Amino acid sequence: MTQPTIPLNDGAQIPQLGFGTWQTPEETAAAAVSAALAAGYRLIDTASFYGNETGIGKGILVSGVPREEIFVTTKLWNSQQGYDETLRAYDESLQRLRLDYVDLYLIHWPMPHRSRYLDSWRALVTLKNKGRVRSIGVSNFQVPHLQHLLDETGVVPSVNQIELHPYFQQRPLRAFHAQHEIVTESWSPLGQGGALLRDERVLRIARKHRKTAAQAVLRWHLDSGVVTIPKSVNPERIRENFNVLDFRLDSEDIVLLDGLDNPKGRIGPDPDTADF
Repeated sequence: MTQPTIPLNDGAQIPQLGFGTWQTPEETAAAAVSAALAAGYRLIDTASFYGNETGIGKGILVSGVPREEIFVTTKLWNSQQGYDETLRAYDESLQRLRLDYVDLYLIHWPMPHRSRYLDSWRALVTLKNKGRVRSIGVSNFQVPHLQHLLDETGVVPSVNQIELHPYFQQRPLRAFHAQHEIVTESWSPLGQGGALLRDERVLRIARKHRKTAAQAVLRWHLDSGVVTIPKSVNPERIRENFNVLDFRLDSEDIVLLDGLDNPKGRIGPDPDTADF
């Protein structure tokens, strides 16, 4: 089943439904990626911090799917921020992945108190200008961080990957993205499971469409126009999460899920204060 793509502001196209690999151990990463590609995923998301780039690269290699059909994302870790450090970190990620390039390279966290993300961004711009990476972006950046990049470099990130799920919808940030043609990509799209997938309002929508709660929530992401990257190491769950392309939510469903937003619903760290 062909999945939709979203155009990036640099002319590239990103698959809208991707495969996340956070907390996927190195020893199981290859099998998980192979299962995801077999299920139909064409966006694979990893990061140097995840410690599984070697396994991700192996999974891509043994999958039999041509490299040019796979959109690979990885990320720069906080301890490697800085201009020269970023260039070295990118080379190290490529070596672990056994790839000649990645399709999207992101700064993982802004770490504003360290004031190094601007230097890292300039390094990403260099990599892009040299043709060593197809697209560049950021992750967990807030409006002031994004505005700083724009003011200082004039180069707009293609993507900002942020925590996003029905309990935490980040509407002001997404409005800024829309204004500047930055694609929103959601991590933790299922709210790490738990209460969201047991919410009777979500379950009611799922029953209506004869889908699971997770599938209903993932469809909400797609119908909201964002890229989303659910993760799993279970082959059955990997296939289930991809099986969301054969239905659409109706306007009543969207209104109900939009109404679950809670500005205090963040699960992960606050990017303004995170220090790790």
